[in-house]
Amino acid sequence: MKYALVIFDLDGTLLNTLDDLADASNAALEAYGFPRRTTEEIRAFIGNGVSRLIRRAVPEGTDEAVVAGVLARFKAVYTEHVNDKTVPYPGILTLLRALNDRGVRCAVNSNKVDNAVQMLCDAHFDGLLSMALGEREGIPRKPAPDGARLIMERLRVRPGNTLYVGDGEADLRTAQNAGIDCAWVSWGYRKPAELDGLDIPHRCDSVAALRSLILGY
Repeated sequence: MKYALVIFDLDGTLLNTLDDLADASNAALEAYGFPRRTTEEIRAFIGNGVSRLIRRAVPEGTDEAVVAGVLARFKAVYTEHVNDKTVPYPGILTLLRALNDRGVRCAVNSNKVDNAVQMLCDAHFDGLLSMALGEREGIPRKPAPDGARLIMERLRVRPGNTLYVGDGEADLRTAQNAGIDCAWVSWGYRKPAELDGLDIPHRCDSVAALRSLILGY
């Protein structure tokens, strides 16, 4: 079996977090008198951390001090409501259990703030992940390869035996920068036209296809 480790993105890959992110974003925007954003708009803003999400959600030209206030409000609301509507995508839990049964280690590398990553992974994937890593001080966000490399180092798996799985352009670039194979999943937040023309080494349109890529059946 080629892969000993699969590093997953979280939002849009393992978990559908969109509704909770949209609710928290709009609560923060409304607290500052800004108009709400549609769920589709929030979807388009996701992928490069919550700071970028809020910066895109506020009206253009918003003062930096106000942006910081909206971001702080978002974090406070989201921390309390991080798991109200969030659910794993259909088939994900079965996939993770199958990988564990075959000795393939699973990890998460996300641009979501680390405390939210840990809470969600504990709630939905307890015992199924060897490591989960969110945005934290000292580790550059994706597409920097640092997070993926740290996971491989700690789990003692070589790049040639690692697969990166994600739904966005940051994931494709992270895998490229880390020198590891990559699978793009179509059920997440990014559409092919939104991937900046990046090459997709492996496209998976279903969890079954992803399982077949990793396990061969």
